Parts: sequence; structure tokens; C-alpha cells
Amino acid sequence: MTISVGDKLPAATFRYMSEDGPASHSTSDLTTGKKIVIFALPGAYTGTCSTAHMPSFVRNADAIRAKGVNGIYCLAVNDIFVMQSWAKELEADTAGISMLSDGDGSYTAEIGFDFSALPVGLIGRSKRYSMIVEDGVVTALNEEKNPGVCDISGGETILDQL
Repeated sequence: MTISVGDKLPAATFRYMSEDGPASHSTSDLTTGKKIVIFALPGAYTGTCSTAHMPSFVRNADAIRAKGVNGIYCLAVNDIFVMQSWAKELEADTAGISMLSDGDGSYTAEIGFDFSALPVGLIGRSKRYSMIVEDGVVTALNEEKNPGVCDISGGETILDQL
């Protein structure tokens, strides 16, 4: 099943690095009674993710929140330590973007956005997409057809959709 507009996000638990160490968020914690943005990408420190996708959300984070968004989350099939380091390097943490680890890729596979690119060592990673979620329901979804581009899933697109 590939998730689409109008679908409720399935229940899941994501890991993240809090000030006190490793912690968890459930989809319910993140979405109940809230409007959030989730953007997902193939991996921290990878080309387009580092030069285009994450920077587009860092640039637009304040404007996105000004449109009534309660949280901006970056999801990747990486561990929490890599996600935390990458967030600091690209100043996503300063911009208030929270990092969500789908460490084993199970959530990404469940919503139908997993892919592998064996020639470059990416196995069970996330396709590049962004979505607006209101009270757990997907209200906008932007999926890139090629994981190496960031044409329709960036922060500017989300800002225009809010």
C-alpha cells in the first residue's frame, strides 16, 4: 500500500535524540490535534538531501510555522546519531526541524515509499517526499519520481500548499 492524500498515517514509533539521550515519538504523539509537515529523504549526508532538500526546509521553517504548522519533521532510514549530527551540520536543529529515525525502514516500507539503489549502497531507503498531515490525515503529498532530484518535495512547495 502506498499512502495517499486522505489516508491516516499508520501507527508507528520513531526514534530521535533528545537532550536527555535516545527517545521515541509515536505517530499519535506527533499528529493528534496538530498540523505538521513531514519530509523524507534517502539519507543524511547524501548529495541532493544535503544540498537541496534539507536546506529548502531550513530556509522556509519560520514561514512554514507561521502558517499554523505545529512541527516540521525530517524522516530518514538512518540511525539517531547520524540524524543528530547531520541536523547540527546543516543547522536544521537551529531552524527547529526535528529529526525522526526509521532505523530499520519498516515504517517507510509500510507506507510504500521504500527503494534500494544497490550501485550506491542504498538499501531499504526512503523515497524523497513531503507531506502535510492534519490530525493524523495526509492532506498534501509530494513524491519525487527520482530520488536524486528535489523538484516538488521541498520547503517552497509545502509553503505554497499551506
